[in-house]
Amino acid sequence: MNTASIGWIGLGNMGIPMSQRLIKAGYPVTVYNRNRTKEASLRTAGAATAETPSALFERSDVIFIMVTDDQAIRDIFSGGNGLLSTQTKGKLIINMSTVSPAISREFGGLCRVKGNEYLDAPVSGSVKQALDGQLVIMVGGSKAAYDQAGPFLQQLGKLALYLGDLGAGNTAKLAINLLLSLHAQGLAEAALFSRQHGVRTEDFMTIFNNGAMSNVFGKIKGEAIIADNYAAAFSIKNIAKDLRLAKAEGITTPLALTAYQTFQAAESKYGDLDIIAVIKEIAGG
Repeated sequence: MNTASIGWIGLGNMGIPMSQRLIKAGYPVTVYNRNRTKEASLRTAGAATAETPSALFERSDVIFIMVTDDQAIRDIFSGGNGLLSTQTKGKLIINMSTVSPAISREFGGLCRVKGNEYLDAPVSGSVKQALDGQLVIMVGGSKAAYDQAGPFLQQLGKLALYLGDLGAGNTAKLAINLLLSLHAQGLAEAALFSRQHGVRTEDFMTIFNNGAMSNVFGKIKGEAIIADNYAAAFSIKNIAKDLRLAKAEGITTPLALTAYQTFQAAESKYGDLDIIAVIKEIAGG
């Protein structure tokens, strides 16, 4: 049995399998989620539950956060039952959410003032990688906190790379997701062009998957286009949010701005669909 107690906040598509890996590794885990019904599967797996973020904070040595956006982070830290409402010291907070570098610098700094450590540690990978512990983790914060977090991060990812002080992990994740948006839009445009000129999408993807440009993302998303199945692994509303964060950080390059415009337009119609459903926006559907 591992003795460090873990707190986990946020039980979405990624948070559930990631927290389950820590339970299976033998850590005592306490979970909190705003939608309490999502805690049921974790209770079945052996986790305890907390009524508030502050209650979870007080009973945990290491606190993981995996939520949607900056506002959710602000809600978790602030207020009467937020993480910052307690006077407890010596905790390690690992924020694995894709949020702005600025909010990590803000709340990471406040955590340090109170005698706690904070890492921004967003991940590259989707649900399957979370289930298999094969995520790539980008880490910002103090080197000492990164070293302390190593045994926990090893349970969640195949690589946890230290990148610098607070916000560095978030910056790297925004860059990765910017590239992801370009891949998705590029594949959608190429598949649409070939289809409009008489080449079956199945044949186009066979060429793509056997050429020098083949990659796992293209194979999976090409299959989604062929099947016309856009159930979200990573939704358009999430990539649109991440591109807004990147734009707030100052992106000015041509492809980045084009992707930003495309996905903002797609969000209102196709926000809950998978990122590759951007083909519908490009086709004018």
